[in-house]
Amino acid sequence: MRNLPAVIREQPLAVPKLALRNSPIVPPRSVTGRSLVVVITIMAFLASLTTGVVYLINQSASAWLRDVASEVTVQVRPAADATQTEAKLAEISDFLSKQIGIADVRVLSQRETNALIEPWLGKVEGLESLPLPRLIAVQLDRENPPDLPTLSVALEGEFEGAMLDDHGRWQAQIRSLTSTLAVAGLGVIALVALATVAIIVSATRSAMASNREIVEVLHFVGARDRFIAQQFEKHFQTLGIMAGAAGAGLAALVFVVFPLLPSLFGASPATDAELRRLVGAGTLDWLGYALLVLVVVVVAAICRITSRFGVYRILDQQNR
Repeated sequence: MRNLPAVIREQPLAVPKLALRNSPIVPPRSVTGRSLVVVITIMAFLASLTTGVVYLINQSASAWLRDVASEVTVQVRPAADATQTEAKLAEISDFLSKQIGIADVRVLSQRETNALIEPWLGKVEGLESLPLPRLIAVQLDRENPPDLPTLSVALEGEFEGAMLDDHGRWQAQIRSLTSTLAVAGLGVIALVALATVAIIVSATRSAMASNREIVEVLHFVGARDRFIAQQFEKHFQTLGIMAGAAGAGLAALVFVVFPLLPSLFGASPATDAELRRLVGAGTLDWLGYALLVLVVVVVAAICRITSRFGVYRILDQQNR
């Protein structure tokens, strides 16, 4: 370029815009492009998988909270005589049934109460002889729930040895666990985004270095920095869309296959039921798949914006 005559250097050649538009600077099927698609596909897969898992956990936690919040438990200290205990349970059950906002009241039998304790104590001989509190399950009206503090005071004032448990501690623990997992998921997604930015910056520098002569010729014939930057933007945006769609598609396939894994590995129906209770059905609904599509959009935007700033920075350094 510097060896050209001064007249030619000072008067850029007029090149039709159509020729510039149809001549891509970065070869779309280069080895670097294919390698970059593979790397970004992995990043998009990790981001989509993390997004889907966090969404499933949040949905399951919301279902747990709805179930826990819609039911309270009344603990009744047993009397010395079993007959008196049953009569007291009947009185408390009748009292609760007449309260506003109570949908259903059910007295748990002694066997059901012992079954709730067995996971912690195991099968202990003579468990029936222990003075364990009797339980009453109270189903609340979700549309018009009662004032639980007022109900608790009225219940304890009316019946000695009765205590209302609103499961507030369990709700707080579920919310804390869900928030922790959500923050951890956002941290993983942020790390994937930073890694993608670093990869795009490196790829942009490599593409600019390998096409340095073409960029200089474009400058010589009158192309502006904006035109050159747009070529790189389109190239990396296309790579981002392809890689993001591939990564999100693989993640969607994982969520489709996941519910089939327990039966494929020979898990018992009880284990399968517990797993479904923990993470739900394991499949995404339409909103979950919409989030995966959003991941593709974000990956493409990261590729486009990062390449734009990278190209402008390199061009500014070359023009100095």
